[in-house]
Amino acid sequence: MATHRGLDSKERDQVDERRSVRAPVLYETIRQSGLDELERPVVSLWWSGIAAGLAMSASIYCEGFINLQLADEPWRPLIGNIGYTVGFLIVILGGFQLFTEQTVRAILPLLSDTTWDNFLRTARLWSVVFVANLVGAFAAAGFGALSPATTPEQLAAFIALSRHFTENSFLELVLLGVPAGFLIAALSWMLPNSEGSKFWIIVVLTYVIALGDFAHVIAGSVEVFLLFVAGQISLLAAFGAVILPTLLGNILGGTALFSLIAYAQVREEI
Repeated sequence: MATHRGLDSKERDQVDERRSVRAPVLYETIRQSGLDELERPVVSLWWSGIAAGLAMSASIYCEGFINLQLADEPWRPLIGNIGYTVGFLIVILGGFQLFTEQTVRAILPLLSDTTWDNFLRTARLWSVVFVANLVGAFAAAGFGALSPATTPEQLAAFIALSRHFTENSFLELVLLGVPAGFLIAALSWMLPNSEGSKFWIIVVLTYVIALGDFAHVIAGSVEVFLLFVAGQISLLAAFGAVILPTLLGNILGGTALFSLIAYAQVREEI
């Protein structure tokens, strides 16, 4: 137990409260959270995942709204990318099920207790949440593209924003998906130790994803579904050429890199 010489009991408590949570405690906090998620009913995961897919469309729409108000100059992404953070704020602070958060949260229980039962429960969670996220993203994209409330100028801004994904090859999207998956996994790891600053941590890390033009599978799904509804890409191309490689990259970054490293650093202490 740590000691604090020269301090009274109240001052010692204040010091202890301000100390950062150690990595093993963070690991156990997130592992327990993952266990809770693995136990949730499928119907709860489904509707929470749909809500997350719908909410993620706010990232694309808000960025498009901001871009409409800015001149087409090289500095425009510095401001427009702020809008990209909105969907993540809604999803994470709202407690909705986002697939890329589960690349670390649901994996830690599996790493600490690698059984066939845990593997099946993790596969169930991943598949339900991912499909639900896509359904929500498709519904949001359809509404944004077909709603009479969307002006032609707004729709043009959304489509222009979405085209960048289709300009990358399969391998390029895998590689662009790795840092996005890593950053979202890092975000999930940091949140239990960020009381009072969650808003800014979410904003900063997701802003970096947008600024680096990294590929996030759910936000990217909204974009390619917008292009599909607008008749600019086939559904096969949307899944095979964009969603699949981005998904692989996000899993590599969130699970193969971040989760394994996070587990390795605490393995001898837990």
